[in-house]
Amino acid sequence: MKMRKALIPALLALAVLAAGCFPLDFVSAPGDDDPGTTLPIADRLPVFVDSVEILLLESWPVQVRVLLKGHLPTPCHTLGWDLGEPDADGRIVLDLFSTADPDEICIQMLQAFEQTIDIGSFTSGSYVLVVDGVEYPFTI
Repeated sequence: MKMRKALIPALLALAVLAAGCFPLDFVSAPGDDDPGTTLPIADRLPVFVDSVEILLLESWPVQVRVLLKGHLPTPCHTLGWDLGEPDADGRIVLDLFSTADPDEICIQMLQAFEQTIDIGSFTSGSYVLVVDGVEYPFTI
């Protein structure tokens, strides 16, 4: 009987810990008549950026890269990004996100990352790199 009493709190604690391992975002299922029913989606999870450094390589046209340092929510997350083309004002938008398998059990700790992303080759002018809404101007 004592074993059974000890097993129930242990199972509850394990269930609570396991539930915390799944970063879920919810959307309604396509064609779902009940708006209360939701499905988890696993894309476009957060990234925590600590620093952004723009690198101008000595070439012509000048090759531009950005060195990002930051943290992902867990070691199971993978860094992803969408890089837009420069607009008429020289603004280049870089949206960062992470992805993870919602069914994968993962330790809950931040995972440091360092990533260099090729922004493109540019001739003279003033540009602004926008990383997750923060502007980083640079001139060639």
